[in-house]
Amino acid sequence: MKRFVEGEDRRQVTLLPECLDDYVTQDNPVRVIEVFIDELDLGAVGFAGVVPEATGRPAYHPATLLKIYLYGYLNRIQSSRRLERETQRNIELMWLTGRLMPDFKTIADFRRDNGPAIRAACTQFVVLCRQLSLFTRAVVAIDGSKFKAVNTRDKNFTVTKVAKRIEQVEASIARYLAALDRADRQDDDVAEAKTVRLKEKIEGLRRQMQSLKEMGKQVEAAPDKQVSLTDPDARSMATSGKGTGIVGYNVQMAVDAEYHLIVAHEVTNIGSDRAQLTSMGKKARDATGCDEITVLADRGYYNGDEVLACEGSGVLPCIPKTQTSGNAKRGLFTVADFIYDAGKDRYTCPAAQHLTRGKVRSDRRDNIDHYRNLTACSSCALKPRCTPDKHKRLKRWEHEGVLDEMQDRLDRMPDAMTIRRQTVEHPFGTLKAWMGSTHFLTRTLEKVKTEMSLQVLAYNMKRMINIFGVKPLMTAIAA
Repeated sequence: MKRFVEGEDRRQVTLLPECLDDYVTQDNPVRVIEVFIDELDLGAVGFAGVVPEATGRPAYHPATLLKIYLYGYLNRIQSSRRLERETQRNIELMWLTGRLMPDFKTIADFRRDNGPAIRAACTQFVVLCRQLSLFTRAVVAIDGSKFKAVNTRDKNFTVTKVAKRIEQVEASIARYLAALDRADRQDDDVAEAKTVRLKEKIEGLRRQMQSLKEMGKQVEAAPDKQVSLTDPDARSMATSGKGTGIVGYNVQMAVDAEYHLIVAHEVTNIGSDRAQLTSMGKKARDATGCDEITVLADRGYYNGDEVLACEGSGVLPCIPKTQTSGNAKRGLFTVADFIYDAGKDRYTCPAAQHLTRGKVRSDRRDNIDHYRNLTACSSCALKPRCTPDKHKRLKRWEHEGVLDEMQDRLDRMPDAMTIRRQTVEHPFGTLKAWMGSTHFLTRTLEKVKTEMSLQVLAYNMKRMINIFGVKPLMTAIAA
């Protein structure tokens, strides 16, 4: 007969009750949460209610509620209602809160009312990482990813969407009118019932048409020609798949290339990354405490004005150039085949001829110079492979030297894009896996920023536990 490990009788009363601390091992990550929040100056960070009121019902200390949230996000429990249930059955949370069990409304209100303070606590953890000398490599990778908002696609309206829906409603009305005309030519009872039903549908479609026209006026009056009904700050954004898109937010992150810690993040409702390089680069520089950092980014950040703004700011961007010309597909030379000599201010073409700068800027922009060699082009044997025009003209931005310096840095780092991909895409994948197939739980940009800060704080804490271990990290925090 087999023997099994048997549990204790649930009704057995012990003479000496076990201590709750015995259920939480010394290397349990929940102890890191306890030490970090106890060492945090909650009043200086900005949490309300740190000093209790002299009258009225006693409130929960902000540290207790922050511990609940940080534990929840560290264990993929973001809902306030689920956190309420966990405080009543989860031994680790009982240990962390001292058996306190706030209701879900109290938990949710804490996140709503202490947004700036929660974001500041996330920043303080990055400061801790900097004090532990984890950002010595001075290389960060930045990227953006789209996260779904509470708002569905059907509750988001743009000029194109309104026009398309009006067209669909008009087609439906025309179809029902044709069916109504056919039903009117019949005399039986079934036709009479069908006529009543069709008239009701047509009336409903006309009401829908009227509401769409009113929505069209709201969209036209909106600054960015877009209206979201459930979450007013959410915006429709294109994703990598053709013809796809989500209504949500664009989350920007700067990740340290050595330890893969998120040193800076931002949430915006602008779908493009093109204008985010300077702001994210400077936030990453300030967060790491380095005088100069190298920022790796993909082609979505390539913007001459943004790269120029980084000049002299301690941010050295490394972004591959965006290839917008179709000459390569047509079998023609590209700009890369023309070598620029900065000292002599001229280009050398594949035929070893020199293209010099014209005296007049004939472009619509007054900061674009044109380079050409009218004499050499007229009799050049390589002209069929160079240009279908009468002469080859090259355009050069007046600050093109800044872009050339960035390309030179990129050439000296052949594995830069591999490092970027391995560094910054993993945190996005991890956070989306933690969230599952759901969306942000909060609405409006400010509240979504708070929710993302909790995600980032939990991610960084888990990374630090993996790097140091629980006990050494607790010692470092306390020190």
